[in-house]
Amino acid sequence: MKILVVSDTHGRDRLFVNLYRQVKPVDMVIHCGDIQGAEEEFSRLVECPFAAVAGNNDFFSMLPKEREFSYGGKKFFVTHGHYYSVASGYHRILDEAKSRGCDFAIYGHTHVPEYHFRDGVHVINPGSLGFPRQFGRKNTYAIINIDTAGDVKVEIKETEE
Repeated sequence: MKILVVSDTHGRDRLFVNLYRQVKPVDMVIHCGDIQGAEEEFSRLVECPFAAVAGNNDFFSMLPKEREFSYGGKKFFVTHGHYYSVASGYHRILDEAKSRGCDFAIYGHTHVPEYHFRDGVHVINPGSLGFPRQFGRKNTYAIINIDTAGDVKVEIKETEE
């Protein structure tokens, strides 16, 4: 199973559309917020389940601020991250995911990609497709692969654009 994870597109919808077309087929798409009104467009575009949450710039969005769901035999906790002070580190979001019995804590907000595996939880920030802030300022996303045995491989990737 292949899951595309993106965040912080901030109205740069073309970047998401192009990325999705490049990496498909995927089994699921997760957007970690600051989608800024494109949730319906993205949901119609993808040919698989689409899970999105509201970010701190999604002022009028009806998206939930958090989502918790099971998919492919794994349990996911997805939020934008600003309610968990992720700019100061990932430890609060890790603790929340652990308290919920989740295998994944997935968030955005910082525009900086990172991946950690701590205490049995995959903590993933895909970075930003719209306005990256890490050294080199490359647009980034994450791919989660879960094989039939349930083994997980997480990759943070840079876009071509």
